[in-house]
Amino acid sequence: MVSPSSSEYAGDVTPQEAWETLNADPRAQLIDVRTFAEWNFVGLPDLSALGRRVHCVEWQTFPSGAPNADFVELARAALAGAGVGADSPVLLLCRSGARSRAAAIALTGAGFERCFNVAQGFEGDRDEQGHRGSAGGWKAAGLPWRQN
Repeated sequence: MVSPSSSEYAGDVTPQEAWETLNADPRAQLIDVRTFAEWNFVGLPDLSALGRRVHCVEWQTFPSGAPNADFVELARAALAGAGVGADSPVLLLCRSGARSRAAAIALTGAGFERCFNVAQGFEGDRDEQGHRGSAGGWKAAGLPWRQN
């Protein structure tokens, strides 16, 4: 795990480290902070092999891109519904790691003690052709995912 540049959140993890944490700790939870459109058209991590599901809570709303003013409360409700508390590892994922970092900072500020940003996100950086999904990220790491 990579430490953040400040104490704003627990740190950055690679997609593989996120999977290992989810596999090793049954209290660990994954929150995908992308938009409804991204979940439906690009795909979602698949945690079914771990007996869990990803929590989908938009950081920014689609299509406006406006910040989701209810993000913290929706994330808190999703985690409570999973039966975990503020001391459980919470892994946050977006497309490439920027929105999820902001979400990790917000949840840490709301009292969650172990919020991690999944650096590289679900799709990673753009490749030489300008496409995402093959240069870093959850999908390129070969981790389980599904498309609706």
